[in-house]
Amino acid sequence: MVAWMLVIHLIGLVFWLGSLLAATHVLAVHAQESSEEARAALGRLEKKILDGLAHPGLALMVVSGIILLFLQPYAIRELWMHVKLFMVLVLIGLDVKVYRRTESFQAGAIELRREECMIWHGVIAAVFLAILVLVMVKPFS
Repeated sequence: MVAWMLVIHLIGLVFWLGSLLAATHVLAVHAQESSEEARAALGRLEKKILDGLAHPGLALMVVSGIILLFLQPYAIRELWMHVKLFMVLVLIGLDVKVYRRTESFQAGAIELRREECMIWHGVIAAVFLAILVLVMVKPFS
């Protein structure tokens, strides 16, 4: 059961973070685009990526993660797990920020710069890599 939950957890992770990274990259292209037709197409693509892939992946990852904690209750006593869970909350916060900024940008309420989108992209990737190190190395065990 634990192995299957790990598989489901990783599938959710790949869908969520892969899509979130793709969305920030598409958003960076969108921010530079001047053609209205291209901007509309990029906006639809961003919405499909976030609503159709990233957020279902996030839900799958969170639910399977909670189940894993119930199946392996000893893990919650580890410091690396506490740091990981905090970093997951940071990633969820970044996801919400990207989603809200994307909606506001598409509605014409704000302007975005490519650099801002690429900073989000880099921060999301860095937090993910930190989580990966925590899970694989378990530095505080």
